Amino acid sequence: MAESKVAKIKRLSLFTFVIDSGSMDWRTLVSKITSERLQLTSWRKRLIIIAAAVITIESSALAYVIHRRRLAENALARQEVLAARDAKVIAARREVPLVKKLPPRTTFSDFLSDYGLEAATIQRMVQDTRPVYNLAKVRAGNQVTLITSEQGGLKEIGYEIDPEHMLWIRNQSPGFGASVTAIPYTTKIATVSGTVHSSLFNAVEDQGEQDQLTLDFADIFAWDFDFNTDTQNGDQFKVIVQKKYLNGKLARYGKILAAEYDSGGQHYQALLFRNPDGQPAYYAPDGKAVKKAFLRSPLRFAAPITSRFSYHRYHPILKRYRPHLGIDFGVPVGTKVQTVGDGTVVFAGWDRGGGREVKIRHAMGYETFYLHLSRILVHGGQRVHQGQTIALSGRSGLATGPHLDFRIEQHGKFRNFLALKLPPARSVSRKDWPEFEKLRGRMLEELASLHAQKHSVEQASLHQSSPSQKASR
Repeated sequence: MAESKVAKIKRLSLFTFVIDSGSMDWRTLVSKITSERLQLTSWRKRLIIIAAAVITIESSALAYVIHRRRLAENALARQEVLAARDAKVIAARREVPLVKKLPPRTTFSDFLSDYGLEAATIQRMVQDTRPVYNLAKVRAGNQVTLITSEQGGLKEIGYEIDPEHMLWIRNQSPGFGASVTAIPYTTKIATVSGTVHSSLFNAVEDQGEQDQLTLDFADIFAWDFDFNTDTQNGDQFKVIVQKKYLNGKLARYGKILAAEYDSGGQHYQALLFRNPDGQPAYYAPDGKAVKKAFLRSPLRFAAPITSRFSYHRYHPILKRYRPHLGIDFGVPVGTKVQTVGDGTVVFAGWDRGGGREVKIRHAMGYETFYLHLSRILVHGGQRVHQGQTIALSGRSGLATGPHLDFRIEQHGKFRNFLALKLPPARSVSRKDWPEFEKLRGRMLEELASLHAQKHSVEQASLHQSSPSQKASR
C-alpha cells in the first residue's frame, strides 16, 4: 500500500533535521516542525470538507434521480389508467353494424328477441316508436340494421320501410327515440339497350345490369306482352332508368323514365308521367295508359304453356274428353303466383279436383281462378292489388304434375285469356296534355338516339371486321 502523506512529511522533516542539525538550533527546528504539522492539519480539513461536499452532492443527485423516477412511474401509471378508461369509452362509442333481412312469418319483437334483447326492452321500444311508425306493419324481406357497441350495448336499429325511407330507433337510455329519414341516394340517369337472343334476362345481363331492371322493365309491358311466351330471337329493348348510388356503389334502380320493346313487328313504348289522380303511371306516346285492368300473365317469367283453353281436351287422369277452360303453365312447385288485377278474394281453400284454389272477384264482372296450388297466402274477403303474390304453385287436386291452372270468367262465362282484349285504364287528362307532349318529345328523342348510337356501333364493327373477312376468302 502506498505510504500516507503524513508519513512522508515526517520522514522529510527528520531528513531535514539531520541535514540541517549542524547549522540550525533546536528552536528553529521546533518551529519548523510545528509549521509543517499545521499545514498538514489544514490539508486534512480541506480534504474532509471536499469529501463531505462530494458525498452531499452525490446524495442530492441520487435523491433527485430517485424523485424523478418516482414522478415518471406515477405519470406512467396515471397514463395507463387514462388509456384504459379511453379504450372503454372508444369501445362504447365504436359502432358495430349487423345487417339482416326480416325472415318470413316473424314479428319484429321475435326478431329482436333472437338477437338477445330482453322482452321489457322490446316492449318499451315498440311503445316509444308507435307515434312515428307501427312496428306491427314490418314486412318480411325488408332490411334490418342492428348497431351495437363493441361491448355489446344496443345503440340504434334501422328498418327499411321501403326503397326510399328508413326508420331509425335510437337508444336514449331511458327509452327510445324514433324518426323516419330519406335514404341519401345519389341519383343518376342511365340508358341501356340490347338485343334478345335467348331471354330478356340474359340480354339485360349482357349489358352489365342486374335482374331487377329486367323485372321492372317487364312489369311495364306486362299488360300487352307476355315475356313467358312471346319473346323472340332478335327482339330489341331500350330503357332510360334512374340508378341510385349509396357510398359510391349502385344500391338499386329507381324509376324507369322511358322504355321501348320491339318484337316481331310489334312496337311497344312507355313513358313515365302521372295519371289524373296525380300518381306515377306509364303511357304510350298517344296518351293511352299502358296499364290495363289485368296483367297478361299470373306469373312473372319463364312459364311455358303446357295446355291451352279448349272445349274438347283429353284429360290424362279421368281418361276422357272434357272442356279445359283455362291455361296451364308448367312451373315447379313453389313458384310465386300473382293476381292479374285488383279485386277481392271470394274463395281461398280446397275445391275438389282443383285442389287448393283461390278465386278473386274484379271490376266489370270479371273473376279469376288459380288452381292446383301448394300454398295459399290470402284469405276470403281480403282486398288484393294487381301483381300481389297470392299463392305458390303446386300439384294439388287432379294433377299429373306441378303446374298452375289459370282461368278467367266474365259475367259467368269462361273466356280464353290469351285471346281476351283487356280493358285499359284512363288516358292522359286534357289539362295535362301540353306537359305530356313536352315530356314525350324529349323522351322519344332520347330513345331514338339510343337506336342511332347502336346502329353506328354495329356499322363500325362491320367495317372493322371486313378486312379479316376478305382475307379469309
